[in-house]
Amino acid sequence: MIQIQNFIFALVMGCLMSLSITLATTVVRVGLAENFFWVWFEVWSVAYPVAIVCILIYRPFASKITAKIMKVLELNKP
Repeated sequence: MIQIQNFIFALVMGCLMSLSITLATTVVRVGLAENFFWVWFEVWSVAYPVAIVCILIYRPFASKITAKIMKVLELNKP
């Protein structure tokens, strides 16, 4: 079961990341066109739910990989 803290994290991180990424890609794709904000909103409204789902799915896997990397880095300390 999804813990509420993980779900809230996914909502916040998903919002911030999807806003940032869709802003950058929309500017590259259409420039600062007259309908920029409408195009950006359309793209973001698809990206935001996808981001939430991806964060909820990938977070445990990413945490395990991060822990393994940290162990390797600790072994390489002088």
